[in-house]
Amino acid sequence: MVRVNLVDDASRYRNPIIDSDMPDPDAIRVGDRFYLVASSFHRAPGLPVFESRDLVDWTRIGYALERNEPAAWFGLPRHGCGVWAPSIRHHDGRFHIVFPDPDQGIFVVTAENPAGPWTPPRLLLAGLGLIDPCPLWDDDGRTYLVHGWARSRAGRKNVLTVVPVDAGLTTATGPAVDVIDGDLLDGFATLEGPKFHKRDGEYWILAPAGGVATGWQTAFRADSPYGPYRHRIVLSQGDTPVNGPHQGAWVDDGEDGDWFLHFQDRGVFGRVLHLQPMAWDADGWPLMGRAVAGGPAEPVLDHPAPLRGRQGARSLARSDDFADGLPGAHWQWEADPDPRAIVTPEDGGTGDALTLRGSPDGGSIRTLPRVLSQPLPGWSSSSSVDVELPDAAPGARAGIAVLGLDYAWAGVRRTAAGDVAVVAVRGRDDQEERVVASVPLREPRVRATLAVSDDARVRVILHADGARIDVDPQFHAVQGQWVGAAISLFAAGAHGADETIARFAGFRITTGDR
Repeated sequence: MVRVNLVDDASRYRNPIIDSDMPDPDAIRVGDRFYLVASSFHRAPGLPVFESRDLVDWTRIGYALERNEPAAWFGLPRHGCGVWAPSIRHHDGRFHIVFPDPDQGIFVVTAENPAGPWTPPRLLLAGLGLIDPCPLWDDDGRTYLVHGWARSRAGRKNVLTVVPVDAGLTTATGPAVDVIDGDLLDGFATLEGPKFHKRDGEYWILAPAGGVATGWQTAFRADSPYGPYRHRIVLSQGDTPVNGPHQGAWVDDGEDGDWFLHFQDRGVFGRVLHLQPMAWDADGWPLMGRAVAGGPAEPVLDHPAPLRGRQGARSLARSDDFADGLPGAHWQWEADPDPRAIVTPEDGGTGDALTLRGSPDGGSIRTLPRVLSQPLPGWSSSSSVDVELPDAAPGARAGIAVLGLDYAWAGVRRTAAGDVAVVAVRGRDDQEERVVASVPLREPRVRATLAVSDDARVRVILHADGARIDVDPQFHAVQGQWVGAAISLFAAGAHGADETIARFAGFRITTGDR
Protein backbone atom coordinates (compact mmCIF):
# COMPACT_ATOMS: atom_id res chain seq x y z
CA MET A 1 0.00 0.00 0.00
CA VAL A 2 1.26 3.47 -0.84
CA ARG A 3 1.46 5.85 2.10
CA VAL A 4 1.28 9.57 1.52
CA ASN A 5 2.82 12.10 3.88
CA LEU A 6 0.40 14.99 4.19
CA VAL A 7 0.46 18.26 6.09
CA ASP A 8 -1.80 18.02 9.14
CA ASP A 9 -4.32 20.56 7.83
CA ALA A 10 -8.00 20.22 8.62
CA SER A 11 -8.86 22.32 5.58
CA ARG A 12 -7.59 19.55 3.27
CA TYR A 13 -8.78 16.02 2.55
CA ARG A 14 -6.82 13.01 1.37
CA ASN A 15 -7.78 10.23 -0.98
CA PRO A 16 -9.33 7.78 -0.72
CA ILE A 17 -11.92 9.63 1.33
CA ILE A 18 -13.48 6.24 2.21
CA ASP A 19 -10.84 3.50 2.26
CA SER A 20 -13.35 0.64 2.39
CA ASP A 21 -15.41 -1.19 -0.19
CA MET A 22 -17.76 1.37 -1.81
CA PRO A 23 -18.32 -0.12 -5.28
CA ASP A 24 -19.70 1.82 -8.24
CA PRO A 25 -20.63 5.08 -6.46
CA ASP A 26 -23.15 7.57 -7.75
CA ALA A 27 -24.11 10.79 -6.01
CA ILE A 28 -26.30 13.88 -6.27
CA ARG A 29 -26.86 17.16 -4.43
CA VAL A 30 -30.33 18.11 -3.20
CA GLY A 31 -30.36 21.48 -1.43
CA ASP A 32 -27.39 21.62 0.93
CA ARG A 33 -27.02 17.83 1.26
CA PHE A 34 -25.30 15.20 -0.87
CA TYR A 35 -26.52 11.63 -1.24
CA LEU A 36 -24.55 8.64 -2.47
CA VAL A 37 -25.42 5.04 -3.33
CA ALA A 38 -23.22 2.06 -4.14
CA SER A 39 -23.49 -1.49 -5.42
CA SER A 40 -24.36 -4.18 -2.88
CA PHE A 41 -24.32 -7.30 -5.12
CA HIS A 42 -25.57 -10.38 -3.19
CA ARG A 43 -25.62 -8.77 0.26
CA ALA A 44 -28.73 -7.60 2.06
CA PRO A 45 -30.05 -5.18 3.00
CA GLY A 46 -28.83 -3.68 -0.24
CA LEU A 47 -28.30 -0.32 -1.93
CA PRO A 48 -26.67 1.51 1.00
CA VAL A 49 -27.49 5.23 1.08
CA PHE A 50 -25.01 7.76 2.45
CA GLU A 51 -25.39 11.45 3.28
CA SER A 52 -22.84 14.27 3.47
CA ARG A 53 -22.78 18.02 3.98
CA ASP A 54 -19.39 18.52 2.34
CA LEU A 55 -18.62 15.60 -0.06
CA VAL A 56 -15.80 14.45 2.24
CA ASP A 57 -17.39 13.10 5.42
CA TRP A 58 -20.09 10.52 4.62
CA THR A 59 -22.61 8.86 6.96
CA ARG A 60 -24.73 5.81 6.17
CA ILE A 61 -28.40 6.75 6.66
CA GLY A 62 -30.05 3.53 5.53
CA TYR A 63 -30.63 1.07 2.72
CA ALA A 64 -32.97 1.38 -0.23
CA LEU A 65 -33.46 -2.37 -0.70
CA GLU A 66 -34.59 -4.65 2.12
CA ARG A 67 -33.71 -7.84 0.27
CA ASN A 68 -32.84 -9.19 -3.15
CA GLU A 69 -35.60 -10.80 -5.19
CA PRO A 70 -36.64 -13.47 -5.89
CA ALA A 71 -36.36 -14.51 -2.27
CA ALA A 72 -36.19 -18.23 -3.08
CA TRP A 73 -33.04 -17.65 -5.17
CA PHE A 74 -31.31 -15.20 -2.84
CA GLY A 75 -31.98 -17.30 0.26
CA LEU A 76 -28.42 -18.55 -0.29
CA PRO A 77 -25.34 -16.41 -1.06
CA ARG A 78 -25.25 -15.63 -4.79
CA HIS A 79 -21.75 -14.22 -5.09
CA GLY A 80 -21.38 -11.79 -7.99
CA CYS A 81 -25.15 -11.55 -8.53
CA GLY A 82 -27.78 -9.14 -7.25
CA VAL A 83 -27.39 -5.35 -7.31
CA TRP A 84 -24.77 -4.03 -9.73
CA ALA A 85 -23.94 -0.35 -10.37
CA PRO A 86 -26.91 1.90 -9.45
CA SER A 87 -27.65 5.56 -10.11
CA ILE A 88 -29.46 8.02 -7.86
CA ARG A 89 -31.43 11.04 -9.08
CA HIS A 90 -33.98 13.50 -7.63
CA HIS A 91 -36.97 14.42 -9.80
CA ASP A 92 -40.44 15.79 -9.16
CA GLY A 93 -39.96 15.77 -5.39
CA ARG A 94 -38.79 12.15 -5.13
CA PHE A 95 -35.51 10.30 -4.98
CA HIS A 96 -35.10 7.60 -7.62
CA ILE A 97 -32.53 4.81 -7.56
CA VAL A 98 -32.25 2.82 -10.77
CA PHE A 99 -30.29 -0.39 -10.44
CA PRO A 100 -29.59 -3.53 -12.46
CA ASP A 101 -29.73 -7.19 -11.64
CA PRO A 102 -27.80 -8.62 -14.62
CA ASP A 103 -29.82 -11.84 -14.48
CA GLN A 104 -33.21 -10.10 -14.56
CA GLY A 105 -33.17 -6.51 -15.80
CA ILE A 106 -33.30 -2.91 -14.60
CA PHE A 107 -35.31 -1.97 -11.50
CA VAL A 108 -36.42 1.27 -9.81
CA VAL A 109 -37.06 2.21 -6.18
CA THR A 110 -38.26 5.65 -5.05
CA ALA A 111 -38.66 7.60 -1.81
CA GLU A 112 -39.54 11.07 -0.58
CA ASN A 113 -36.89 10.80 2.14
CA PRO A 114 -33.50 9.26 1.20
CA ALA A 115 -33.37 7.61 4.63
CA GLY A 116 -36.51 5.71 3.62
CA PRO A 117 -38.96 4.17 3.43
CA TRP A 118 -38.30 3.17 -0.19
CA THR A 119 -40.85 1.57 -2.46
CA PRO A 120 -40.52 -2.10 -3.34
CA PRO A 121 -38.46 -2.55 -6.52
CA ARG A 122 -40.37 -2.45 -9.80
CA LEU A 123 -39.04 -3.79 -13.07
CA LEU A 124 -38.44 -1.11 -15.68
CA LEU A 125 -36.67 -3.12 -18.39
CA ALA A 126 -36.48 -6.91 -18.48
CA GLY A 127 -33.49 -8.61 -20.04
CA LEU A 128 -30.23 -10.44 -19.44
CA GLY A 129 -27.04 -8.42 -19.14
CA LEU A 130 -28.58 -4.95 -18.88
CA ILE A 131 -26.27 -3.12 -16.45
CA ASP A 132 -25.27 0.28 -15.08
CA PRO A 133 -28.45 2.31 -15.87
CA CYS A 134 -28.86 6.05 -15.43
CA PRO A 135 -31.92 8.19 -16.27
CA LEU A 136 -32.08 11.73 -17.66
CA TRP A 137 -35.20 13.90 -17.50
CA ASP A 138 -34.82 16.33 -20.40
CA ASP A 139 -35.98 19.94 -20.53
CA ASP A 140 -38.64 19.15 -23.16
CA GLY A 141 -40.41 16.61 -20.96
CA ARG A 142 -38.82 13.55 -22.52
CA THR A 143 -36.97 10.99 -20.42
CA TYR A 144 -34.08 8.74 -21.42
CA LEU A 145 -32.14 5.90 -19.85
CA VAL A 146 -28.57 4.95 -20.73
CA HIS A 147 -27.15 1.55 -19.82
CA GLY A 148 -24.29 -0.81 -20.57
CA TRP A 149 -24.05 -4.54 -21.22
CA ALA A 150 -22.52 -7.55 -19.44
CA ARG A 151 -21.09 -10.08 -21.86
CA SER A 152 -21.40 -12.85 -19.27
CA ARG A 153 -25.20 -12.62 -19.61
CA ALA A 154 -25.94 -10.80 -22.85
CA GLY A 155 -23.08 -11.96 -25.07
CA ARG A 156 -22.08 -8.35 -25.75
CA LYS A 157 -20.24 -5.56 -23.96
CA ASN A 158 -18.30 -2.33 -24.68
CA VAL A 159 -21.53 -0.72 -25.92
CA LEU A 160 -23.70 2.01 -24.42
CA THR A 161 -27.41 2.05 -25.25
CA VAL A 162 -30.08 4.74 -24.82
CA VAL A 163 -33.74 3.84 -24.30
CA PRO A 164 -36.61 6.37 -24.20
CA VAL A 165 -38.74 5.79 -21.09
CA ASP A 166 -41.72 7.48 -19.44
CA ALA A 167 -41.15 10.14 -16.79
CA GLY A 168 -42.30 7.78 -14.05
CA LEU A 169 -39.64 5.20 -15.01
CA THR A 170 -42.20 2.44 -15.47
CA THR A 171 -41.78 1.42 -19.14
CA ALA A 172 -39.91 2.01 -22.37
CA THR A 173 -41.65 4.36 -24.79
CA GLY A 174 -39.60 3.59 -27.89
CA PRO A 175 -36.85 1.40 -29.31
CA ALA A 176 -33.40 1.12 -27.75
CA VAL A 177 -30.51 2.68 -29.70
CA ASP A 178 -26.82 1.82 -29.38
CA VAL A 179 -25.20 5.26 -29.15
CA ILE A 180 -21.52 4.44 -28.44
CA ASP A 181 -19.65 1.35 -29.62
CA GLY A 182 -16.33 1.02 -27.80
CA ASP A 183 -15.06 -1.41 -30.42
CA LEU A 184 -14.97 1.54 -32.85
CA LEU A 185 -12.82 3.66 -30.50
CA ASP A 186 -9.07 3.17 -30.54
CA GLY A 187 -7.91 1.22 -27.50
CA PHE A 188 -11.32 1.07 -25.80
CA ALA A 189 -12.53 -2.06 -24.04
CA THR A 190 -15.18 -2.71 -21.39
CA LEU A 191 -16.97 0.61 -21.78
CA GLU A 192 -19.52 0.63 -18.95
CA GLY A 193 -20.85 2.55 -15.95
CA PRO A 194 -22.44 5.47 -17.89
CA LYS A 195 -23.90 8.49 -16.14
CA PHE A 196 -26.25 10.75 -18.15
CA HIS A 197 -26.15 14.57 -17.82
CA LYS A 198 -27.17 17.69 -19.72
CA ARG A 199 -25.17 20.91 -19.58
CA ASP A 200 -25.61 24.09 -21.60
CA GLY A 201 -27.85 22.33 -24.10
CA GLU A 202 -25.45 19.41 -24.70
CA TYR A 203 -25.86 15.80 -23.67
CA TRP A 204 -23.06 14.20 -21.70
CA ILE A 205 -22.29 10.59 -20.86
CA LEU A 206 -19.47 10.14 -18.37
CA ALA A 207 -18.26 6.55 -18.51
CA PRO A 208 -15.17 4.48 -17.66
CA ALA A 209 -13.45 2.06 -20.02
CA GLY A 210 -10.43 -0.21 -20.04
CA GLY A 211 -11.37 -2.40 -17.08
CA VAL A 212 -12.01 -1.86 -13.38
CA ALA A 213 -8.39 -2.12 -12.25
CA THR A 214 -6.63 -0.71 -15.31
CA GLY A 215 -8.96 1.71 -17.07
CA TRP A 216 -9.74 5.41 -17.29
CA GLN A 217 -12.63 7.87 -17.23
CA THR A 218 -14.08 9.24 -20.48
CA ALA A 219 -16.43 12.13 -21.24
CA PHE A 220 -18.75 11.87 -24.27
CA ARG A 221 -20.72 14.89 -25.58
CA ALA A 222 -23.36 15.34 -28.28
CA ASP A 223 -26.16 17.63 -29.43
CA SER A 224 -28.69 14.79 -29.21
CA PRO A 225 -29.16 12.04 -26.62
CA TYR A 226 -28.70 9.59 -29.50
CA GLY A 227 -25.41 11.12 -30.65
CA PRO A 228 -23.18 11.21 -32.54
CA TYR A 229 -20.86 11.54 -29.55
CA ARG A 230 -17.37 13.02 -29.43
CA HIS A 231 -15.12 11.87 -26.62
CA ARG A 232 -12.11 12.73 -24.53
CA ILE A 233 -10.30 10.81 -21.77
CA VAL A 234 -10.57 13.11 -18.74
CA LEU A 235 -8.96 11.06 -15.92
CA SER A 236 -6.39 8.26 -15.92
CA GLN A 237 -3.83 6.83 -13.52
CA GLY A 238 -0.82 8.56 -15.00
CA ASP A 239 2.10 8.58 -12.56
CA THR A 240 -0.11 8.17 -9.49
CA PRO A 241 -0.79 5.04 -7.38
CA VAL A 242 -4.53 5.39 -8.13
CA ASN A 243 -5.23 2.61 -10.62
CA GLY A 244 -8.50 2.71 -12.52
CA PRO A 245 -9.78 5.44 -11.87
CA HIS A 246 -13.26 4.14 -12.49
CA GLN A 247 -16.97 4.92 -12.66
CA GLY A 248 -18.33 7.79 -10.69
CA ALA A 249 -20.44 10.87 -10.27
CA TRP A 250 -20.18 14.50 -11.31
CA VAL A 251 -21.67 16.66 -8.54
CA ASP A 252 -21.91 20.43 -8.23
CA ASP A 253 -21.45 21.72 -4.70
CA GLY A 254 -24.00 24.54 -4.85
CA GLU A 255 -21.28 27.17 -4.53
CA ASP A 256 -20.10 27.24 -8.15
CA GLY A 257 -17.77 24.28 -7.65
CA ASP A 258 -17.78 20.91 -9.42
CA TRP A 259 -16.44 17.59 -8.12
CA PHE A 260 -16.09 14.03 -9.31
CA LEU A 261 -16.49 10.96 -7.07
CA HIS A 262 -15.06 7.67 -8.35
CA PHE A 263 -13.61 4.42 -7.12
CA GLN A 264 -10.22 2.75 -7.22
CA ASP A 265 -10.02 -1.05 -7.19
CA ARG A 266 -7.75 -2.03 -4.29
CA GLY A 267 -8.40 -5.76 -4.61
CA VAL A 268 -8.75 -7.32 -1.18
CA PHE A 269 -9.69 -3.92 0.31
CA GLY A 270 -12.41 -3.37 -2.27
CA ARG A 271 -13.39 -0.47 -4.50
CA VAL A 272 -12.51 2.57 -2.42
CA LEU A 273 -13.96 6.07 -2.81
CA HIS A 274 -12.01 9.06 -4.17
CA LEU A 275 -12.97 12.71 -4.64
CA GLN A 276 -11.50 14.81 -7.47
CA PRO A 277 -11.78 18.55 -8.12
CA MET A 278 -13.47 19.29 -11.44
CA ALA A 279 -13.70 22.30 -13.76
CA TRP A 280 -14.41 23.09 -17.42
CA ASP A 281 -11.99 24.26 -20.10
CA ALA A 282 -12.59 26.99 -22.67
CA ASP A 283 -14.04 24.46 -25.12
CA GLY A 284 -16.50 23.12 -22.57
CA TRP A 285 -14.72 19.84 -21.77
CA PRO A 286 -14.42 18.70 -18.15
CA LEU A 287 -11.10 18.89 -16.33
CA MET A 288 -10.56 16.49 -13.43
CA GLY A 289 -7.94 15.95 -10.75
CA ARG A 290 -4.58 17.65 -11.30
CA ALA A 291 -5.77 19.02 -14.65
CA VAL A 292 -7.89 21.60 -12.78
CA ALA A 293 -4.67 23.32 -11.69
CA GLY A 294 -2.99 22.91 -15.08
CA GLY A 295 -1.39 19.51 -14.55
CA PRO A 296 -2.07 16.18 -16.25
CA ALA A 297 -5.52 14.55 -16.13
CA GLU A 298 -4.69 12.28 -13.21
CA PRO A 299 -6.02 11.94 -9.65
CA VAL A 300 -5.05 14.19 -6.76
CA LEU A 301 -3.90 12.49 -3.57
CA ASP A 302 -4.85 15.40 -1.32
CA HIS A 303 -6.62 18.70 -1.96
CA PRO A 304 -8.36 21.61 -0.23
CA ALA A 305 -11.70 20.36 1.03
CA PRO A 306 -14.94 21.58 -0.56
CA LEU A 307 -17.43 23.56 1.49
CA ARG A 308 -15.02 23.90 4.41
CA GLY A 309 -15.44 20.18 5.04
CA ARG A 310 -13.51 18.13 7.56
CA GLN A 311 -12.52 14.54 6.88
CA GLY A 312 -14.20 12.01 9.15
CA ALA A 313 -13.93 8.25 9.49
CA ARG A 314 -12.35 6.69 6.40
CA SER A 315 -13.52 3.15 7.13
CA LEU A 316 -17.06 1.75 6.96
CA ALA A 317 -16.46 -0.90 9.64
CA ARG A 318 -17.77 -0.15 13.13
CA SER A 319 -17.58 -1.74 16.59
CA ASP A 320 -20.85 -3.12 17.95
CA ASP A 321 -22.25 -3.93 21.39
CA PHE A 322 -25.36 -5.48 19.79
CA ALA A 323 -27.81 -3.29 21.69
CA ASP A 324 -31.19 -4.98 22.20
CA GLY A 325 -29.64 -8.16 20.81
CA LEU A 326 -29.52 -6.81 17.25
CA PRO A 327 -26.67 -6.11 14.83
CA GLY A 328 -26.01 -2.47 13.95
CA ALA A 329 -26.91 -1.01 10.55
CA HIS A 330 -23.31 -1.36 9.35
CA TRP A 331 -23.72 -5.15 9.04
CA GLN A 332 -25.12 -6.87 5.93
CA TRP A 333 -26.17 -10.49 5.47
CA GLU A 334 -24.41 -12.62 2.86
CA ALA A 335 -27.87 -13.78 1.70
CA ASP A 336 -31.38 -12.42 2.12
CA PRO A 337 -32.26 -11.82 5.80
CA ASP A 338 -33.83 -14.82 7.49
CA PRO A 339 -36.36 -13.77 10.16
CA ARG A 340 -35.40 -16.83 12.24
CA ALA A 341 -31.67 -16.12 12.21
CA ILE A 342 -31.59 -13.79 15.23
CA VAL A 343 -32.88 -14.88 18.62
CA THR A 344 -34.28 -11.70 20.16
CA PRO A 345 -34.49 -11.08 23.92
CA GLU A 346 -38.23 -11.82 23.72
CA ASP A 347 -37.40 -15.28 22.34
CA GLY A 348 -34.61 -16.11 24.78
CA GLY A 349 -31.71 -14.03 23.52
CA THR A 350 -29.95 -11.32 25.50
CA GLY A 351 -29.97 -7.53 25.16
CA ASP A 352 -26.19 -7.16 25.12
CA ALA A 353 -25.18 -9.92 22.71
CA LEU A 354 -26.06 -11.17 19.26
CA THR A 355 -27.65 -14.60 19.41
CA LEU A 356 -27.70 -16.46 16.08
CA ARG A 357 -29.41 -19.64 15.02
CA GLY A 358 -26.92 -21.47 12.86
CA SER A 359 -27.79 -22.75 9.41
CA PRO A 360 -26.89 -26.26 8.22
CA ASP A 361 -23.17 -26.50 7.56
CA GLY A 362 -22.04 -27.58 4.10
CA GLY A 363 -18.38 -27.21 5.06
CA SER A 364 -17.73 -23.75 3.58
CA ILE A 365 -18.53 -20.40 5.17
CA ARG A 366 -19.04 -18.99 1.67
CA THR A 367 -22.17 -21.12 1.27
CA LEU A 368 -23.77 -20.20 4.62
CA PRO A 369 -26.70 -17.76 4.47
CA ARG A 370 -26.67 -16.65 8.13
CA VAL A 371 -23.43 -14.70 7.89
CA LEU A 372 -23.10 -11.02 8.83
CA SER A 373 -20.38 -8.95 7.16
CA GLN A 374 -18.71 -5.55 7.22
CA PRO A 375 -16.13 -4.30 4.70
CA LEU A 376 -12.52 -4.74 5.69
CA PRO A 377 -10.78 -1.39 6.35
CA GLY A 378 -8.24 -0.43 3.71
CA TRP A 379 -5.26 -0.59 6.05
CA SER A 380 -4.13 -2.60 9.09
CA SER A 381 -6.94 -3.50 11.45
CA SER A 382 -7.81 -5.78 14.31
CA SER A 383 -11.28 -7.29 14.83
CA SER A 384 -12.28 -9.08 18.04
CA VAL A 385 -15.42 -10.71 19.38
CA ASP A 386 -16.48 -13.07 22.18
CA VAL A 387 -17.89 -16.30 20.73
CA GLU A 388 -19.68 -19.08 22.57
CA LEU A 389 -21.91 -22.05 21.84
CA PRO A 390 -24.33 -22.21 24.78
CA ASP A 391 -26.76 -24.57 23.08
CA ALA A 392 -25.50 -26.76 20.26
CA ALA A 393 -25.01 -30.37 19.26
CA PRO A 394 -21.70 -31.88 18.15
CA GLY A 395 -20.68 -30.59 14.74
CA ALA A 396 -21.73 -27.00 15.47
CA ARG A 397 -19.32 -24.10 15.06
CA ALA A 398 -19.33 -20.31 15.28
CA GLY A 399 -16.73 -17.64 14.83
CA ILE A 400 -15.30 -14.61 13.12
CA ALA A 401 -13.82 -14.76 9.62
CA VAL A 402 -11.94 -12.73 7.06
CA LEU A 403 -14.13 -13.73 4.14
CA GLY A 404 -13.33 -13.51 0.44
CA LEU A 405 -12.84 -16.09 -2.30
CA ASP A 406 -10.53 -17.65 0.31
CA TYR A 407 -11.12 -17.28 4.03
CA ALA A 408 -9.70 -17.76 7.50
CA TRP A 409 -11.79 -18.10 10.65
CA ALA A 410 -11.37 -18.44 14.38
CA GLY A 411 -13.89 -19.44 17.01
CA VAL A 412 -15.46 -22.44 18.75
CA ARG A 413 -16.37 -25.90 17.49
CA ARG A 414 -18.38 -28.43 19.47
CA THR A 415 -17.24 -32.04 19.20
CA ALA A 416 -18.41 -35.26 20.84
CA ALA A 417 -15.43 -34.94 23.18
CA GLY A 418 -16.12 -31.32 24.11
CA ASP A 419 -15.55 -27.80 22.85
CA VAL A 420 -12.39 -26.70 21.10
CA ALA A 421 -11.04 -23.34 19.98
CA VAL A 422 -10.33 -23.55 16.27
CA VAL A 423 -8.39 -21.63 13.65
CA ALA A 424 -8.94 -22.82 10.07
CA VAL A 425 -8.45 -21.63 6.50
CA ARG A 426 -9.90 -22.58 3.14
CA GLY A 427 -8.85 -21.64 -0.38
CA ARG A 428 -11.31 -21.37 -3.25
CA ASP A 429 -10.03 -24.63 -4.79
CA ASP A 430 -9.78 -26.59 -1.55
CA GLN A 431 -12.12 -29.51 -1.01
CA GLU A 432 -12.28 -28.84 2.71
CA GLU A 433 -10.93 -26.54 5.39
CA ARG A 434 -7.43 -26.89 6.76
CA VAL A 435 -7.37 -26.72 10.56
CA VAL A 436 -4.37 -24.71 11.69
CA ALA A 437 -4.99 -24.88 15.44
CA SER A 438 -7.36 -26.83 17.68
CA VAL A 439 -7.23 -26.25 21.44
CA PRO A 440 -9.52 -28.04 23.94
CA LEU A 441 -11.64 -25.68 26.07
CA ARG A 442 -12.90 -25.98 29.62
CA GLU A 443 -15.46 -23.26 28.94
CA PRO A 444 -17.44 -23.15 25.65
CA ARG A 445 -16.30 -19.62 24.77
CA VAL A 446 -13.34 -17.78 23.33
CA ARG A 447 -12.39 -14.23 22.44
CA ALA A 448 -11.12 -14.40 18.90
CA THR A 449 -9.09 -11.66 17.24
CA LEU A 450 -8.20 -11.42 13.56
CA ALA A 451 -5.36 -8.96 12.92
CA VAL A 452 -4.97 -7.93 9.28
CA SER A 453 -1.82 -6.13 8.14
CA ASP A 454 -1.46 -3.46 5.45
CA ASP A 455 -0.62 -6.23 2.98
CA ALA A 456 -3.65 -8.32 4.09
CA ARG A 457 -1.70 -10.92 6.05
CA VAL A 458 -3.93 -12.40 8.75
CA ARG A 459 -2.81 -13.38 12.24
CA VAL A 460 -5.03 -14.81 14.96
CA ILE A 461 -5.10 -14.29 18.71
CA LEU A 462 -7.28 -16.49 20.92
CA HIS A 463 -8.08 -15.72 24.54
CA ALA A 464 -9.56 -18.81 26.18
CA ASP A 465 -9.57 -20.32 29.65
CA GLY A 466 -7.40 -17.46 30.90
CA ALA A 467 -4.65 -18.04 28.33
CA ARG A 468 -3.55 -16.24 25.18
CA ILE A 469 -2.78 -18.28 22.09
CA ASP A 470 -1.12 -16.67 19.05
CA VAL A 471 -1.59 -18.43 15.72
CA ASP A 472 -0.05 -17.64 12.33
CA PRO A 473 -2.22 -19.43 9.77
CA GLN A 474 0.08 -18.38 6.89
CA PHE A 475 -2.88 -16.73 5.22
CA HIS A 476 -3.31 -13.59 3.13
CA ALA A 477 -6.85 -12.32 2.66
CA VAL A 478 -8.17 -11.98 -0.89
CA GLN A 479 -11.14 -10.21 -2.44
CA GLY A 480 -14.57 -11.74 -3.02
CA GLN A 481 -16.62 -11.80 -6.23
CA TRP A 482 -16.73 -8.13 -7.29
CA VAL A 483 -16.31 -7.09 -3.63
CA GLY A 484 -13.43 -6.69 -1.22
CA ALA A 485 -12.84 -9.02 1.70
CA ALA A 486 -15.16 -8.74 4.70
CA ILE A 487 -15.07 -9.20 8.44
CA SER A 488 -17.83 -11.73 9.06
CA LEU A 489 -19.64 -13.45 11.93
CA PHE A 490 -21.24 -16.84 11.35
CA ALA A 491 -22.87 -19.81 13.04
CA ALA A 492 -23.55 -23.28 11.64
CA GLY A 493 -24.64 -26.70 12.78
CA ALA A 494 -24.30 -30.21 11.41
CA HIS A 495 -26.99 -31.36 8.99
CA GLY A 496 -29.83 -33.03 10.86
CA ALA A 497 -28.57 -31.91 14.27
CA ASP A 498 -30.61 -30.05 16.83
CA GLU A 499 -30.87 -26.30 16.51
CA THR A 500 -27.52 -24.52 16.89
CA ILE A 501 -27.41 -21.39 19.02
CA ALA A 502 -24.30 -19.18 19.01
CA ARG A 503 -23.68 -15.97 20.91
CA PHE A 504 -21.43 -13.02 20.00
CA ALA A 505 -20.60 -10.11 22.28
CA GLY A 506 -18.33 -7.08 22.38
CA PHE A 507 -17.35 -6.79 18.73
CA ARG A 508 -14.45 -4.34 18.46
CA ILE A 509 -12.56 -3.18 15.42
CA THR A 510 -9.53 -0.92 15.60
CA THR A 511 -7.24 0.36 12.87
CA GLY A 512 -3.57 1.22 12.75
CA ASP A 513 -2.04 4.59 12.00
CA ARG A 514 -2.76 5.94 8.55
